[in-house]
Amino acid sequence: MSLSTEEIIEIAEKHLMGNVSRYPLALVRGRGMQLWDAEGRQYTDFLAGIATCALGYAPEIVVRALAGQAAKLIHVSNYFYTEPLVRLAALLTGSSGLGKVFFGNSGAEANEAAIKLARKYSRDLYGPGRHGLITARGSFHGRTLGTISATGQAKVKEGFEPLLPGFTHVPFGDVEALRAAVGPETCAVMLEPVQGESGVIVPPPDYLPRVAELCAENRLLLILDEVQTGLGRTGRPYGFMHYEGLKPHIITLAKALGGGVATGAMLAVDEVAGHLSPGSHSTTVGGAPLAMAVGLVMAETILEGGFLAQVQETGAYFLDRLKETARELGPDLAREARGQGLLLALELTRPAGPVVAEMIKRGFIVNATAGAVLRFAPPLIVAKADIDRMIPVLKEAVKTVYPA
Repeated sequence: MSLSTEEIIEIAEKHLMGNVSRYPLALVRGRGMQLWDAEGRQYTDFLAGIATCALGYAPEIVVRALAGQAAKLIHVSNYFYTEPLVRLAALLTGSSGLGKVFFGNSGAEANEAAIKLARKYSRDLYGPGRHGLITARGSFHGRTLGTISATGQAKVKEGFEPLLPGFTHVPFGDVEALRAAVGPETCAVMLEPVQGESGVIVPPPDYLPRVAELCAENRLLLILDEVQTGLGRTGRPYGFMHYEGLKPHIITLAKALGGGVATGAMLAVDEVAGHLSPGSHSTTVGGAPLAMAVGLVMAETILEGGFLAQVQETGAYFLDRLKETARELGPDLAREARGQGLLLALELTRPAGPVVAEMIKRGFIVNATAGAVLRFAPPLIVAKADIDRMIPVLKEAVKTVYPA
């Protein structure tokens, strides 16, 4: 007999560590845009497991890939080759223009690998002492010790000091501040194309191209953390592809790549990738056949055919509806709507958390981040009809929580 929500929460409170704040909701199944709790209540999801379930819940192609691969080979040592591994590697390198890929288990692990590769490359070419990375204030790169050191948010670092040395944080979108931070110890610049966790911050249109020029002038590597923006989230295959001619040295992926199955990837141009020699970096489960089989169907679906044209169209429509919502709520409640593709935000003038709780009561899952920001990262299959159902509920939820 299945457990009730109350029973599930009671067990959780006894046995789970308190490192995550959870809503009093126990989810048991999903299909497409919809989720159901233990009592059968239905919710429309505009978060997608934090930009992860890019094709929605239980998509048939993923279910078939999981079942088919599980029946053949779930895991094997990375001492050997497998077909799903090499097919996904070829698809990602071909679609990105970067020559080689390393597979791990998460975005944080992909970013750790990128940091290690940047330092190894610089040491091999320039000797010791050139190991510093410049990242942005407000950035988020993961929860490992290395990636919280890279992250430009104090709240994720508290209590974990001393941190990994060698990281400098500058304002996001400010090329001159970045230029001033470059020193003889700098080896790389690491940025997100869009800052997700700090409130969906899109930089000025000339920012990343100018950063790339600065990196070229100073022989620095440009690392783009595409854990959240990669594989279609912004309406392009990769976030850097919004800028003509821009080619980073390293990018990292996760989230949409596995569609909920733990995986991550770091891609690098050939001349940089070659500095990870046998034994210099590895992982036991990264690149396992099960995750690679899922990653392959996720990437094929998102990157091929007309899928991304639909994401661009739906994303533009969604942003227009959010801008309309901001205007209707007025300056006392809403500051602005912003974003790129299907990574969008509505910034309020008051805390967003209570609005999220109210939306859940009304059957919609959204996300609060950066205090007053409502973040929307729905499955990429979201339809205009889903948006049209959600927007009136959102307006009423905000007005209910913050009445005039």
